[in-house]
Amino acid sequence: MLEKIKSSYFIKIIFSFVDEGQKLKLVKYNKSLQKIIEISIINYMHFKGYYIIYESNGKGKEYGEDDKLKFEGEYLNGKKNGKGKEYHWNGKLKFEGEYLKGKRNGKGKEYYKNGKLKFEGVFLDNKKLEGTGYYDNGDRMQEYIKLNGKRKEYDYNGNLIFEGEYLNGKRNGKGKEYDDDGNLIFEGEYLNGKRNGKGKEYHRNGKLKFEGEYLNDKKWKGKGYDKLNNVVYELNDGKGLIKEYDYSPLGTQIFEGQYLNGEINGKGKEYINDILTFEGEYLNGKKNGKGKNYHPLLGTLSFEGEYLNGEKNGKGKEYEDNLLIFEGEYLYNYKIKGKFYYTNKKIEYEGEFRYNRKWNGKGYDLSGNIIYELINGKGKVKEYWLDDDKLRFDGEYLNGKRNGKGKEYFSNDNLWFEGEYLNNKRIGRGKEYYSNGKLKFEGEYLNDKRNGKGKEYDKKGELIYEGEYLNGNRKEN
Repeated sequence: MLEKIKSSYFIKIIFSFVDEGQKLKLVKYNKSLQKIIEISIINYMHFKGYYIIYESNGKGKEYGEDDKLKFEGEYLNGKKNGKGKEYHWNGKLKFEGEYLKGKRNGKGKEYYKNGKLKFEGVFLDNKKLEGTGYYDNGDRMQEYIKLNGKRKEYDYNGNLIFEGEYLNGKRNGKGKEYDDDGNLIFEGEYLNGKRNGKGKEYHRNGKLKFEGEYLNDKKWKGKGYDKLNNVVYELNDGKGLIKEYDYSPLGTQIFEGQYLNGEINGKGKEYINDILTFEGEYLNGKKNGKGKNYHPLLGTLSFEGEYLNGEKNGKGKEYEDNLLIFEGEYLYNYKIKGKFYYTNKKIEYEGEFRYNRKWNGKGYDLSGNIIYELINGKGKVKEYWLDDDKLRFDGEYLNGKRNGKGKEYFSNDNLWFEGEYLNNKRIGRGKEYYSNGKLKFEGEYLNDKRNGKGKEYDKKGELIYEGEYLNGNRKEN
């Protein structure tokens, strides 16, 4: 019997199994079939690229695909039982403690990949039962895990974010929640880890935000207040017209709309800094149906179309400065088919898209002439400035992006850049020019920035720097 296992050394490791009575001999060969390891073992298991060498009763070890140690410890009837240790891929200790019937049971410690203690306490069937958890900086307590009774939870900076009662490892009973600055944001009752029963929410200024009843973390019955303590909505059985405010000191409005079953259902509007950013239909708390998006600063229309489960799905249109720039079909927020337009309403591109990239289709100039064709995202492409017939880019596309040689132009027709691209970014040798046509830079690029050797010139053509660049900046002593 032969089995192949992947190796990090880019060779195939072949294991040959030789039956010797009730024992097996493991013989490990390299690609040239030269014997490099020979071990007599009682039992052997192979699964998902791992291999385990162990005795049915006694000590054993588990290894990963890269031949790195994953576990070492005690077995009973072929399962982990007793003391053992688990390791991260980098060789650092991941866990040390007690096992029963293949699972963590009893006292144990968990560690981060950097070697810092993550948790110390008691486990039951692989789950943390009671103990203390830490963040990866080693000295900040994340939470005090206790199956039943009072408990406190902390954020990464050691700030208290919850204190209250637990039952069976979940929030049950009375509790309080706090923000990063220590302000009380909720106090009330919990059941099975969720807000259930009576409760109160607060604005940052300490004023009441909502008071009433909750059902499975949803506001169900009660009244909502603004920062001036005015009643702004009322809910009955999870239903009503509501207004929500952000948690900033000003308490600006972020939503208004219909609630049903404790969630946004029906028509609603979203705001940022009092500017309308969305209006449309919701279902179970997510955008569903027709909707419109607006620019968060200018308030101008940026998209109108269909949503499904919070994502653009179906027909839609995009706008820029109140001008239509795209119309077509979406799937999971991605364009899949449609047309791009110039500002004079002429078609710039028509066809299919893949992950929002032009994929199969034709490009046109401002006069409606075909200037390129893409097949599976590949072809020679010409791009024009949207507001006139000036060439903006001329070069090669692959996978729907600029890949290969190409040139960029200023709107005055003068060359701006010539060189090579990789995934829409400048790479390798290239040249930049001033808008007056004079050479500005020649040298090496990486990730769209000057990286490596290069020369820089002023607008008169005089050399002003020659040397190394890093991330777009000169490396000067």
